[in-house]
Amino acid sequence: MIPKLSKKGLVCALALVVTGQALAKDKVFPYDIHESEMENGLKVLTVPFDSPGIVTFYMVVRVGSREEVEKGVTGFAHFFEHCMFRGTDAYPKERYNETLQEIAAAGNANTWHDRTCYYFTGNADYLEKMFEIESDRFQRLKYSEQGFKTEAGAVLGEYTKNFSNPFRQLLSEAGEVAFDKHTYKHTTMGFLEDIKDMPNQYEYSLKFYDRFYRPEYCTLMVVGDATHDQVMKLANQYFGSWERGSYVPKIPVEPEQTAERKSHIKFPGGVTMLDLAYKGPAFSDSTKEKVALDLMLEIAFSQKSDIFQKLVLKEQKARFINAFAWDSRDPNLIHLIAQPFAVEDTAYIRDEIEKTLETFKTTPVDGNDLKDVKSRLRYGMAGSFDTPLSVAENLATYIWLTGDAKSLNRVYDLYEQVTPQDIMDAARKFFVKETRTMITLSGEEEGR
Repeated sequence: MIPKLSKKGLVCALALVVTGQALAKDKVFPYDIHESEMENGLKVLTVPFDSPGIVTFYMVVRVGSREEVEKGVTGFAHFFEHCMFRGTDAYPKERYNETLQEIAAAGNANTWHDRTCYYFTGNADYLEKMFEIESDRFQRLKYSEQGFKTEAGAVLGEYTKNFSNPFRQLLSEAGEVAFDKHTYKHTTMGFLEDIKDMPNQYEYSLKFYDRFYRPEYCTLMVVGDATHDQVMKLANQYFGSWERGSYVPKIPVEPEQTAERKSHIKFPGGVTMLDLAYKGPAFSDSTKEKVALDLMLEIAFSQKSDIFQKLVLKEQKARFINAFAWDSRDPNLIHLIAQPFAVEDTAYIRDEIEKTLETFKTTPVDGNDLKDVKSRLRYGMAGSFDTPLSVAENLATYIWLTGDAKSLNRVYDLYEQVTPQDIMDAARKFFVKETRTMITLSGEEEGR
């Protein structure tokens, strides 16, 4: 029996149909992106968005732990996520925080392998004030040596807290063992010995700021109740005199891995974990390998997958199974992670994961399953554009990956082109035992 719809319900149903038809033929990102590049290299983007009286001011700095190429000074990209809130002569720390309250703005910052981001959302009437305070700290950050040491101590405290988490230890060990040369070897926070020595690196911190907090590394984005003309006028006024730098780090190329690597972490508390980390591809919006892997991992290891149903629900051998491949500027790791209930089941779960991978190397995925996953990814992304901040965050990902926000549309167009054969080709290429790093974690001295 077909239920009757109210007038409101009928309108909503028709709207969903129309939206679905539109997404099928249109770009996944439906808003206009206005972009300009200033003479000093600063890229400026404006995305008008229906949020009356509200804007998000977002700065993407294409500098993360990837750029930390010098021995003994890892962790400084993350350190500046902290230090950028220490203040300037015009806006000391307390005055900066008070100003944000005055303009009803709230924000934060975060760091990752390939980028550092700063952002806040607030009253559109105070957009010029946002430009004023952000241009000040990006060009005239000032902190004392004692303030630097205080912040360095806070970073060590954050590291200690984070690495009481077994999942973080697992990922950290995988990177350190899997990479020989590339800077993805260390986490965003850096090597522990470098963090401990950070209070002695005040002079280097000034050098890091001078090298990387330059316009050519940055993209300024305003999303919400603003026009591009308005944004460009303010950008030229407040960032026009910012001088371009000259430093370009030489990122080391990782040599080919030719044999499996293994490591074990002894961790108290009865937790057991397994990570099978394979060398994967860099992000691309023009070739299919990375997007084919994304689709395969979703089909192979999601909660609907055969292996999840078997190991987690039916046999209850594992608490969870998770699979993901980092989106990164250079080739990075594909992680297949499980948490066995019992340490003696670790080898069994590893074997079941290997069987699953072999299946995807030899058997084409079901066309309907592939279609469903593509649809979920596309609608999930389309449905995430609900606030100025969420719009900015989604675009920021593709800015730091490629330097171009419009890459978002290109990669979702690429997802639509992936075939079952593409998935088999990617599985055969990347899930090779010789390029694998296996990390085990348990209360025992040796892994199983």
